[in-house]
Amino acid sequence: MSAPAGEPARRRGGLAGRLLVAQTLVLLTGSLTAWLIAATVGPTLFHGHLTQANVGATPAQILHTERAYQSANAISLSLALLTALVVAMAVNVYIARRIGRSVASIADAASDVAGGRYDVRVPSPGLGVEFDALVSGFNQMADRLGSVERTRRRLLADLGHEMRTPVATLDAYLEALEDGVATLDTATAELLRAQTRRLARLSEDIGTVSRAEEGQVQLDLRPVRPELLVSAAVDSISEAYSTKRVRLVTDIAAGLPQLSLDPERIGQVLGNLFDNALRHTPAGGTVTISATASRRTGGVALSVADTGEGIPAEHLAHVFERFYRVDTARDRAHGGSGIGLAIAKAFVEAHGGQLSATSAGTGQGSTFRILLPRG
Repeated sequence: MSAPAGEPARRRGGLAGRLLVAQTLVLLTGSLTAWLIAATVGPTLFHGHLTQANVGATPAQILHTERAYQSANAISLSLALLTALVVAMAVNVYIARRIGRSVASIADAASDVAGGRYDVRVPSPGLGVEFDALVSGFNQMADRLGSVERTRRRLLADLGHEMRTPVATLDAYLEALEDGVATLDTATAELLRAQTRRLARLSEDIGTVSRAEEGQVQLDLRPVRPELLVSAAVDSISEAYSTKRVRLVTDIAAGLPQLSLDPERIGQVLGNLFDNALRHTPAGGTVTISATASRRTGGVALSVADTGEGIPAEHLAHVFERFYRVDTARDRAHGGSGIGLAIAKAFVEAHGGQLSATSAGTGQGSTFRILLPRG
């Protein structure tokens, strides 16, 4: 719900007014205290000095001198305090208005963000590091919320598209079966099962990546030899590669250190990378899995490089986002769920590692590199 039109002005005036009243009370209290002390203590001290100096021949002269001092003291002190009060009030008004405007701008921006306008930004008020930190934190929050909202909208749109095809296929075949146009033979049953498996896989993948990104995945860490892990992943995917006639090459360095990791999760990471490489590498192409010791982490660097379609430079920064597709029509034709790379990245980071992608461009192949710490 948006704020009433007059609310920002009232909020601004209220804050500035409260600051001004508080500072005015402090100034008035200080001025009154100074005047009372000067009026009370000053004459007594002056009289003592007159007596010690033996000034004045008669009591009337002494009284006149004291009255002259009191009058001059009262006038000069009053003028000094009044001038100081006016100057201080001017400074207080300026500061109160600046603080009021700055807080009001942040409050107005917060209302805009609450209303769904995530592109709003608050300029630095120049009131010190505390306000600068507040403004910077608010702008970062708005930017992050905007990014999350864009991702949410894209995710919902892509999720709807992903579900539309299998649901439409199931609905069409069920209607054909009901009308007697089709029969439930082996081919039809297998097609229906394939579509239900696609929906089940999509549901499972979304749950998996959500749990991984929220840090809710339980890792079963154990000592693992990297070469055994790679060999197991290669064995599980080799038949699919042979069917498509894509060559799978293994290049494992000797003397790799033993790692502490969850072999099932990292095996799933390698499986997703192999599957992604296979989808984007044409028949006759090559996919190479290599494993080398990493001087940077003290652990192992794994890479999956293909000679396939490649990734344009402008898409590299987004390939690990959920449902992000370099070529929407082409990727959906390949049958991927669109979040396999997001799952792989989440699992690698859960192990304290890094997953990155590089490509020389369209038609130049791509390389996915995993850095795993020794643990």
